[in-house]
Amino acid sequence: MTRHQTIIHPLRPLFQADSRILVLGSFPSVKTREYGFFYGHAQNRFWPLLERIFSVKLSTDIEERRAFLLQHYIAVYDVIYQCDIIGSSDASIQNAVPSDLSPIFQEADIKQVFCNGGTSYRYYQKYQERKTGFKAVQLPSTSPANARYSIDDLYEQWKIIRKF
Repeated sequence: MTRHQTIIHPLRPLFQADSRILVLGSFPSVKTREYGFFYGHAQNRFWPLLERIFSVKLSTDIEERRAFLLQHYIAVYDVIYQCDIIGSSDASIQNAVPSDLSPIFQEADIKQVFCNGGTSYRYYQKYQERKTGFKAVQLPSTSPANARYSIDDLYEQWKIIRKF
C-alpha cells in the first residue's frame, strides 16, 4: 500500500524586485523535487508553453530557465509549503501548510497572480488571497495529468501572461 509522506517544499520562491506576475503551482512533483527547479517533469507543458508564448527555445539548464523567467518579469512558487502527499498526486494532498507569499509581495512589483491549475487556485483562495489582496486568475494546469487540454488549448488560455 502506498502511503502519504510528509514533504517540505525544497525550493525557494523565484522572484526579484521587478517581477510583475506570479505563477503559483500547487506543490512540486517528485520529478521536480529530483530536478531541483520548478516544473522539472519532462512531460509537464509549462516550459514548452512559455517557449511558444515568448518565441524562444530553452534548454533544460536550470540557470537558463531561471534567467528566462526573471528577464520576463515572471515570479514562480507554489501555494503549499508542506503537506502529506502520495507521490505527485495533488488529489492525495492532506494536512497542507500554506506557503508564506508575503516576501514576494513585499519585495516584488507583482501586478497579477496566475494559478497553474485548480488545486493551486483553490488553496490560494482559501489561504492566501485575503492576505495578499490579489484575486488570482486560474489557468488550466500544465501538468501531464491534465490530458484534456492540448498544448494549443493551453496556449490560448496562457498567452494572457504576455500582457504583463
